[in-house]
Amino acid sequence: MQFEEYQSAAKQTALYPNRLKNLEYPTLGLAGEAGEVANIVKKIQRDFGGEITDEIRAKLKDELGDVLWYISACADELGLTLEEIVHFNVEKLAKRHGK
Repeated sequence: MQFEEYQSAAKQTALYPNRLKNLEYPTLGLAGEAGEVANIVKKIQRDFGGEITDEIRAKLKDELGDVLWYISACADELGLTLEEIVHFNVEKLAKRHGK
């Protein structure tokens, strides 16, 4: 699936107040989901001696998908595409590394 296809599909499931006029809602959701990812990683260190099991990998896959959904929703709120964000980021990183 391409970024454009994902963003379009994700947009169809975005049901929150004042859609396309409410950057706060998806931003807070993004922070919450990123926190869930961080919490799982913390528990890998605390409870599993740093080992990533198949079950943990599946949980992270699920939570990272939620993070991606909220990034897509934030992009929609700003009138951006994921494709634009990806290209901008790659160019920024290349400049940072002198390329």
